[in-house]
Amino acid sequence: MGTTSKGIQYPDNTSNTRIWELMQSLAESADSLIIGGIDQQVFTSSGTWTRPAGAILIRVQVQAAGGGSGGVPSTGSGLAACAPGGAGGEYAEGWLTPTATGASVAVTVGVGGTAGPSGANAGGDGGNSSFGALITCIGGGGSAGGTASAATSIGGPNGASGGTGGALRIPGGDGGNGQVIGGVPVKYNAGGTAFLGGARRASGVAATTTTGFNGYPYGGGASGPANGASQAAVAGSAGAGGIVIVTTYTA
Repeated sequence: MGTTSKGIQYPDNTSNTRIWELMQSLAESADSLIIGGIDQQVFTSSGTWTRPAGAILIRVQVQAAGGGSGGVPSTGSGLAACAPGGAGGEYAEGWLTPTATGASVAVTVGVGGTAGPSGANAGGDGGNSSFGALITCIGGGGSAGGTASAATSIGGPNGASGGTGGALRIPGGDGGNGQVIGGVPVKYNAGGTAFLGGARRASGVAATTTTGFNGYPYGGGASGPANGASQAAVAGSAGAGGIVIVTTYTA
């Protein structure tokens, strides 16, 4: 019997078996290469992926976590404060063979960036997510805290990028700026987008206190809080955690 480069057997000039046996061998060897089932393992926390039996091809989707937003301090008369939004986490995906993955792979799922404490305190960075060393993604940056001012603009962090591996790679969205104009916070400070998590809205112009919002799953950055004149300090909000999805096509 001869064998193709993909493992399908066929009769050649050395074969002495009966026709039906040759056809059976051909069918059985081809059957092991034809997709017949799907196994999907979804990780919202770190763990270990175990390769299913009969794996033919594996699709891996990796989303890193989003950044948290900073807090804002108390304000006096004629002053306001507005913290930027956190950045969205990076996303990547790729197709892998069973040989490339091996029997199991350590999966890391990034935790969302922490909310900045009340006052001019920064939010935490989102955690990185990875599928072993094969695909890695960077978490979104946390935003700076706001400052009490009559007029200021504080830039949000750039969207996350810089991971490795995968055939498709999409950076996270930038965190929106925190801006004060004429002693009023004008909230452009939306949370950054992620491929698997949309932008978290800012809450518009506010003369008093408005809190931010936690990032949207999966991987979205948090929007920032704001204070009008003569208000107490306010904490920021948390970024959304990441996710890793592994879909295996089996014989």
